[in-house]
Amino acid sequence: MNNNTLLSKLQHKVLICLFVVTGITYTPALGQVKNNGRYDSIEYYNKLVLEFRYKNPDSATLYANLGLAMARKQHNYAGEAKMLNQLGMIDDNVGDFEASRKKYLSAYSLYKKINDTKGMATENIRLGVVEMRKGVYDRSVDYFLQALQLSQRNGNKFGQMEGYITLGEAFAGQKKYDKAIEYYRIAEKLNQQIPFSNLSLNLYNDIAIAYRETGRLKEAIPYLVKGIQKSEVPQYQGLNITLINTLASVYAKAGDTTSSIKLQKSALEKAKKINNYIRQIQILTGLATTYQRSNLSQSLYYWQQAFILSDSRKAYKEQIDELNAMADIYSKQKNYKAAYEARDKQYKIADEFFYKKMSKQIISLQNAYELNQYKAREQQFRFEENRRIFRQRVSYGVIITVLVILGIVMFYYYRMRKLNLMLHHINDELQELNTVKDKLFSILGHDLRSPFVSVINMVEIIDDDELEPEQRKALLNQLQKTTKVSLETLDNLLRWGQKQIKGTPIHPSAFNARLVINKVTDFLLDVAANKHITIENQVSEQTGIYADADHFEFIIRNLVSNAIKFSNVNGKVVITAEQKNGEVAVTVKDNGVGIAPEKLADILDSTNVSTRGTSNEKGTGLGLLLCKEFAELNGGRISVESKIGEGSAFTVILKENKTF
Repeated sequence: MNNNTLLSKLQHKVLICLFVVTGITYTPALGQVKNNGRYDSIEYYNKLVLEFRYKNPDSATLYANLGLAMARKQHNYAGEAKMLNQLGMIDDNVGDFEASRKKYLSAYSLYKKINDTKGMATENIRLGVVEMRKGVYDRSVDYFLQALQLSQRNGNKFGQMEGYITLGEAFAGQKKYDKAIEYYRIAEKLNQQIPFSNLSLNLYNDIAIAYRETGRLKEAIPYLVKGIQKSEVPQYQGLNITLINTLASVYAKAGDTTSSIKLQKSALEKAKKINNYIRQIQILTGLATTYQRSNLSQSLYYWQQAFILSDSRKAYKEQIDELNAMADIYSKQKNYKAAYEARDKQYKIADEFFYKKMSKQIISLQNAYELNQYKAREQQFRFEENRRIFRQRVSYGVIITVLVILGIVMFYYYRMRKLNLMLHHINDELQELNTVKDKLFSILGHDLRSPFVSVINMVEIIDDDELEPEQRKALLNQLQKTTKVSLETLDNLLRWGQKQIKGTPIHPSAFNARLVINKVTDFLLDVAANKHITIENQVSEQTGIYADADHFEFIIRNLVSNAIKFSNVNGKVVITAEQKNGEVAVTVKDNGVGIAPEKLADILDSTNVSTRGTSNEKGTGLGLLLCKEFAELNGGRISVESKIGEGSAFTVILKENKTF
């Protein structure tokens, strides 16, 4: 009895002990494999891994590690690579892509060491699948192309077919189904040249999915029916379930929900018989999705069943997706407590098994990066030490000199550029301030002085005892109008001055636009009545605005006042509002004299010069400027449309509040 046989028997006994200690079920598969061949070979452990990979991943991991230890002891690189590939697939099944990627890369290196191009192609396929599941399609395509080239080089048509299939899957994952179908067509031609295998069934399923997603449902069904018929044997039961499930999805897309559910339930029973939990989860989630449109309770039931199964298998990625779907259904059913509990559990699982793992991976990568950086610096130092010191000093001296000169030039260039920009900005501000100053003095010297002189004169006349009552009443009315105009001018000047000195405070709130507009129209009713002008407030009572109410009132008062000012006798002012895209556009429209096109562009700027109204009313030009600034302070804007002889329409747009 040689040492290897003794080692194998010892491992076999240890294995049985582990089953007893850990509680893993010891199945007849051990005996079956032993009877079919030696249990001291890599093939023995490989068959055990295949037997348990889906049914019991923990047992499969144990067998794969025992096989790996044996292969390393025997210096069997091919066997070591095979076990690493199996461990990678186990990690892949539970969503640990980084761990599976590392194992596939190690297996690839071993195959490369012994120049096994078939094994290298297999590992490239697995690496591409990992990248595809992570959503990194450019890298997955690169791996699949490498696998295809290796298979073409060694003449392996099975490998070539798998390469074209996976390339198609990568493009299908990017929703590029036409490109995917091109690769599937090439794979289909190769399929006719080689014996039937599981690749054939995968191809049928992939072609059907591409046709389903492009709406070619009638073309998808024959592939699935053919695949289902050919897979009705024990060795292809897993793919048989996948094909049935895909056919169910085609019927669902065609609107035949009854047939879809019936197929999915039959697939679920098959998956339970072969104890394939991955496909059980896929079918349960498929049933849940199918029921989601018509029966939320039934959909929730299948999501719960999928979660129970995922939880028992520690499939954390699937648990997160299932809890997310369950939380959404609970919310739709207004069961907010259950929704909160599901969402809380989802976040805890994600935090425990993904985010923490991600943090560890980032730290590991950072450490590896720093180590590589250190090694690179060390190598660079050694390389530079071999150079002559004089050449090194000269090189560094030239570089430093050039950098210093370039730095000085760039410093002064950017400094001068910055100063020029500042000077240009200051000049613009000074020019604007001069314009405002001239306008201010013009208002103070003319628009305010003249009304006060008129007030003094009228007061002296009214004081005359010989004045008739009717004349005194007319003068008092005129005095009232003059003082109102002066007060409005002073009010605008004070608001403008306050903004220039310390800015304008803003207090946004939700308010009813119609009520504020009614307040303004009531205030201006007498002014409008003097010119026999009607004011119509057509704003809905449900119109709500979110802004500073005082600013809005000021804007509307100025716009309505201007509309009255430039309307003819017996004119009409209409106020409307329109809600769109979360905003409210309030428009004040008159049928007055209109605005000349050459003045329209500057009507809202500080350069605007006020003109007299249709009844010789005076203004300052500050009102519209303040309206524009107040609208912008509240995150809005103001615009104007006008035609000579037809009137003007000023529109202020502010944020909408839908609570009214």
